[in-house]
Amino acid sequence: MKNLFYISLLLIFLISCKKERENFIVDDSYKLAVPLGFPYPEIPEDNELTKDRIELGKKLFFDKSLSRNNTISCGSCHLVSNYFSDTISLSKGIEGRLGMRNTPSLVNIAYKPDFFMDGGVPTLELFGVAPIQEHSEMDNNILDVTDRLLLSGKYDELSKLAYNREIGPFVITRALAAYQRTIISGKSDYDSYNSGNSGALTASQIRGKSLFFSDKTNCSSCHSGFNFTNYSYQNIGLYVNYADTGRMRITLNESDRGKFMVPTLRNIQYTGPYMHNGSINTLEEVVDFFNSGGQPNQNKSNLVKELFLTETEKTDLVNFMKSLTDKKFLTKNWK
Repeated sequence: MKNLFYISLLLIFLISCKKERENFIVDDSYKLAVPLGFPYPEIPEDNELTKDRIELGKKLFFDKSLSRNNTISCGSCHLVSNYFSDTISLSKGIEGRLGMRNTPSLVNIAYKPDFFMDGGVPTLELFGVAPIQEHSEMDNNILDVTDRLLLSGKYDELSKLAYNREIGPFVITRALAAYQRTIISGKSDYDSYNSGNSGALTASQIRGKSLFFSDKTNCSSCHSGFNFTNYSYQNIGLYVNYADTGRMRITLNESDRGKFMVPTLRNIQYTGPYMHNGSINTLEEVVDFFNSGGQPNQNKSNLVKELFLTETEKTDLVNFMKSLTDKKFLTKNWK
């Protein structure tokens, strides 16, 4: 219910800011470098991308002063070295407080229709506020953050250049969203292979690719499209009884208990541990889990069933998922 309260509060804030949109100075010259086969993401009219907005969002993303005690930033849990995910099951907020779910990768977040694993936030502009105000994360208030940043003066010039106004909740939320929309990845060995480079994949990866897209595994029924997710909410039978209600937390529908948004598999090799709670450490263990068919649960997807894979087939699947790693991604200047 806390998520619903935040959403209501943020929607009120969003509506109140609409009146000031006519003051924007928009430079529409900035275009995202979209990989081959990717659509151009939808960009809100009130937050068109510019270099200044992206630069402001980048600085805010790595600024620890967004947290109440100045100890963590967005980048403290979304580590660039791990494709904007974390290395532990549950990330630590201020004072070592543990979050309730595993930190997912932010790569290709520009394409998500809803945000958080339960879909509790409808826009990327609203997405950034929840961690700032969440007790187990930054435990701050965006109005207090505004006062702190105004007092520091370090964003005065860039905020005016980016949005023609002083730093505040409106600017903070939109600048963070602008930066995160640039976090796009789609230049893996798999993409090279699909573009005609027959030598980009090993024999094992080619076998794994065939298996991944086969009716035997049903992997591609959910992990589909250019981003290897259909963004649906699925219960995979991870538990007989879920401690985390998942999508039901938002919809209050019993049929959504234990359902979480299907994650992208891009760069999955470096975004573990896996599952909504980080309970599975390796890709090999993930494949073993799905091979087992999962635990009995009344909401479990009928696509999740025992697969009877051989050891070679399991290895091939893991190797194929490793081919989805964009090795050039980490060479970019993300900070």
